[in-house]
Amino acid sequence: MIVWHLLLDSLSRSGAENMAIDQALLEEADRTGRAVLRLYRWDPPCLSFGRNEPALARYDRAAIARLGLDVVRRPTGGRAVWHEHEVTYAVVAPIAAFGSLRESYHGIHERLAAGLRALGVEATLASDHPTARPHDRPPPGACFSSPVGGEILAAGRKVIGSAQVRHGRAFLQHGSILLDGSQDVIRAISRQPSAVGGETTLAAVLGRSVSFEEVAAAVVAAWDGPLAPCGRPTVRPSDYGEAWTWRR
Repeated sequence: MIVWHLLLDSLSRSGAENMAIDQALLEEADRTGRAVLRLYRWDPPCLSFGRNEPALARYDRAAIARLGLDVVRRPTGGRAVWHEHEVTYAVVAPIAAFGSLRESYHGIHERLAAGLRALGVEATLASDHPTARPHDRPPPGACFSSPVGGEILAAGRKVIGSAQVRHGRAFLQHGSILLDGSQDVIRAISRQPSAVGGETTLAAVLGRSVSFEEVAAAVVAAWDGPLAPCGRPTVRPSDYGEAWTWRR
């Protein structure tokens, strides 16, 4: 029986701090077997790259600097994401809690979709496609440009983008639940002109504004069983600084 813990991070944090916290939770889960659901947000808004993404070739670093964008590289794979109007979730748990990569994607996304349905969203899971290997280089484009198997759609468009990494006996899966806004900032700094365009937001689907607190409460209520409170680990955001972000 897995005992789940909740870390509802009420403060908005920088990209480097957010990624360092998720990594620390992953390492702790590998050591102790603890399972955590973390819900959080970003300040300032931040552009994130996937772990294996060739960011130097795909994105204009000078344009990013001119626009004054915060930027970080995630410990997970996948493609670029603009984090602004969203609820970010992180699930950290022993691999045995869900099983295979595909089983964990489906199990977590089913819970998230149930939370969205409680808000009135007709959320569905994208049809399955062959799962990429963890070290594959992701194709060009933004994370929200197209869904992969098991990801969550609303009105036929991607509303949650996720990525996963496995470390020892544990895994981290995190992703963005889009509340409002767009991913268009990626177009401004991308060397590929068709980088974005496949996403939607909860505000667009529901026709009203949706708050962080409302979505977080719906996700927590849809989780399987009670969640015990969890403290935030001590981290070193410098581990996710420029050297890591622009390493490739």
